[in-house]
Amino acid sequence: MLLNFILVLNPGSTSTKVAVYNNKKILFLKSIKHKHEDLKKFESIADQYEFRKNIVLEELKNADIDLAPIKIIMARGGLLKPIKSGIYEVNALMKEDLIQTKILGEHASNLGALIADALVQTLPQAKAYIVDPVVVDELQDVARISGNAKFERISIFHALNQKAVAREHARFLSKKYEDLNLIVAHIGGGASVGAHCKGRVIDVNNGLDGEGPFSPERSGTLPVGALAKLCFSGEFTLDQVMKMIRGEGGMYSYLGTNNAYHVSQLVEQGDENAKLIMEAMAYQVSKEIGAMAAVLKGKVDAILLTGGVSFNEFFVDNIKQHIDYIGPVHVYPGEDEIEALAMNGLRVIRNEAEVLEYI
Repeated sequence: MLLNFILVLNPGSTSTKVAVYNNKKILFLKSIKHKHEDLKKFESIADQYEFRKNIVLEELKNADIDLAPIKIIMARGGLLKPIKSGIYEVNALMKEDLIQTKILGEHASNLGALIADALVQTLPQAKAYIVDPVVVDELQDVARISGNAKFERISIFHALNQKAVAREHARFLSKKYEDLNLIVAHIGGGASVGAHCKGRVIDVNNGLDGEGPFSPERSGTLPVGALAKLCFSGEFTLDQVMKMIRGEGGMYSYLGTNNAYHVSQLVEQGDENAKLIMEAMAYQVSKEIGAMAAVLKGKVDAILLTGGVSFNEFFVDNIKQHIDYIGPVHVYPGEDEIEALAMNGLRVIRNEAEVLEYI
């Protein structure tokens, strides 16, 4: 078997995951936890670039990982201009948009492509790529209409994991992803529910800003009038309101924790308030799944539940009670973005995927 070494980088808000694969075999995996006191030294996420890059290199060196044979560096994509699903080689324009954050703002995932590009500069045979960043946009035109001409609905969701799970389910059925109609609900810290129509996500809620169902730390779609009044009450800044919507919304605002496992333990112990909030979250996810069934005109091959909260049997069973009449429900708990990135890198090496240009 040919040696195909792939380095994978996945920066998150408080950690950076690093992995090395040879073909489909994982050789090294490390989740580097970043201390709050280390990160708070930096004014912006972009300022963390050198800090995180050096830690990645140090961890690889400590593990005696030789970077010379690396052919591909796959990085989690950040906040860029809306693009179609696929694999993109890191280029100058992409780096500029990720550094300046003028398009959609800052997120730790912005650092992935920047660190990958820096590493390939020292590896003559290697190239850097991203795949299915959160800004993948395949919305049908009618889905963009918000209800007011001053606002347009936009596509920001868990594209990497949703697409990977959808393709995995297609393989399970021995069918092509492009031949199926699927509803994929990713419920992690945030929540996104997508209508996958023949390989395209034609409608999905904005998971970054907390649109749609509430989740462990996002508020979901709030009563608009009450939100408008709060914004103009003079009691809160824009940053404080945004923190209510994403970060300290959802389950956190009700129960003081964004840990769904902890909440499930409270439910098992008979905590009625915790039970109500968990049921309400499942209820709202179910409503969103129902909406996406309407988008697909009732032609649904399967409903796929994924993300960390999908480990919770109480939550999953509650959803099934509401929506299993729509189509078969399959659970792919958690998310394996590292493996999804690596397997897309292998597709590049094997010339099984088109490499797109970010323009």
